[in-house]
Amino acid sequence: MLDREGFRPNVGIILLNQRNQVFWGKRIRSHSWQFPQGGIDRGETPEQAMYRELHEEVGLMPEHVSIVARTRDWLRYEVPDRFIRRDARGHYKGQKQIWYLLRLVAQDWNLNLRATSHPEFDAWRWHDYWVPLDVVVEFKRGVYELALTELSRYLPKAENRNRYLRGGVRHRGNEDGPAPISMSLSPHGLELPPGASFDPDPQNDSRSAHFEPK
Repeated sequence: MLDREGFRPNVGIILLNQRNQVFWGKRIRSHSWQFPQGGIDRGETPEQAMYRELHEEVGLMPEHVSIVARTRDWLRYEVPDRFIRRDARGHYKGQKQIWYLLRLVAQDWNLNLRATSHPEFDAWRWHDYWVPLDVVVEFKRGVYELALTELSRYLPKAENRNRYLRGGVRHRGNEDGPAPISMSLSPHGLELPPGASFDPDPQNDSRSAHFEPK
């Protein structure tokens, strides 16, 4: 479903834990990290699509989160032609997104990357709010900066500071942050939820993968 300008309606999700860290997912079979996102189906409202994507991508139900805020208007990004299927070129230009800021009110063990038969992520971690944009696929970085900046006004004052966006600053994750909880352990001794693995420092991986997510 495209609008008249060739943009597909989409939702993006910034999920906070109690320490105001954000859920950061590694795209399956790639080395790019991103927030959960997905298209809005015909007949869905953005909020309905957000809850559906939240379950499909990270296994959470509406009762596991509370809505803190959302962006006021659509945020758009164009996808370079080389990332668009050949049969869609000339019609599809990119995504227009409504971004939601959510608070996790349940335990980490409710997160499940294998909630459906078509997982989007194969690893996840909590990261400081101002995520390093150089590990996000390049054509989406502008939208990430806009969404994080607009929604940062709803964070506690101590977190509401634009320290790590742009400027080549590479922030290392909070090494003493809480570990996800589950029945299995990673090689680093951290407990993980069902279907998850853990990369302790994704921005140190110099490899990158380009893709057009759903």
